Amino acid sequence: MLTGLTIVFLGGDARQVEVINKCIELDALVRLVGFDKLENSPSGVRHEALSSVLLQEADIIVMPVIGCDDNGIIAAPFGSGDLVMKQELFMAIREGALVYTGMAKSLLRRMSTEYGFRLIELLDRDDVAIYNSIPTAEGALMMAIQNTDITIHDSTCVVLGIGRTGFTLAKTLQGLGAKIRVGVRREADAARAAVMGWEPFMTRDLTAYTSDIDLIFNTIPTMIITAQIISKLPRRTVIIDLASAPGGTDFRFAEKRGIKALLAPGLPGIVAPKTAGIIIANTLCQSITEEFHLRGDEE
Repeated sequence: MLTGLTIVFLGGDARQVEVINKCIELDALVRLVGFDKLENSPSGVRHEALSSVLLQEADIIVMPVIGCDDNGIIAAPFGSGDLVMKQELFMAIREGALVYTGMAKSLLRRMSTEYGFRLIELLDRDDVAIYNSIPTAEGALMMAIQNTDITIHDSTCVVLGIGRTGFTLAKTLQGLGAKIRVGVRREADAARAAVMGWEPFMTRDLTAYTSDIDLIFNTIPTMIITAQIISKLPRRTVIIDLASAPGGTDFRFAEKRGIKALLAPGLPGIVAPKTAGIIIANTLCQSITEEFHLRGDEE
């Protein structure tokens, strides 16, 4: 239970609504900023304006999955406009207060160090990332089906990266009968891919694997699908880049060559916001319980 804890939510998309409902269910005192246009607003919450006083009172602050950008802007699609975290607002957060987000950009990390609040990035956790890879893979499949005129079955698919998302995606494509090649950077990952029945290759050798590709799914957040690679791809190839913006694809050159290349970060919040929200909600509430249990033990 979260009884007695004040949790302030600052903006967020449909995933955040699931987190809010979970915190209400666990008896937290919930305050919402940037949700004044939300239909069917949960009962038992208060809508507030963003202020230093509000943040000072918070035991826990929950930001959206992408937190704030490096200008302090927080997306609030259910509000009257985006929120702006100015320096005096960061200063108001109590030392030791918990601030949750999915992934933090440099401003938020710097403010955490400077003002002593505890920043917790949920997407750093293996359990969240693994569960999140399922709606990501389903969303990538949806985009592939929408943007090709062939079946996934018997298509040749390249998955770049065999991390949590890449592994789930390759396994899902394999289940639909695709021929899978996996670009990896370590020999251990190549062995893992081979055991799964996929054809592994080192990403540095990508140019040798471009001749008959139908679909490329990239999960590596550095420039890997370069102009040199794109120049060797068949024109029918579709690139779906799942890495964080700006992705790992030369989108300008792909457009120039007439190859369809789509940047698709944040798919869980688009294709399955309820499921993605429940994943975040369960993990966040468990984390809060553990954090305050540990503090109670220390006292």
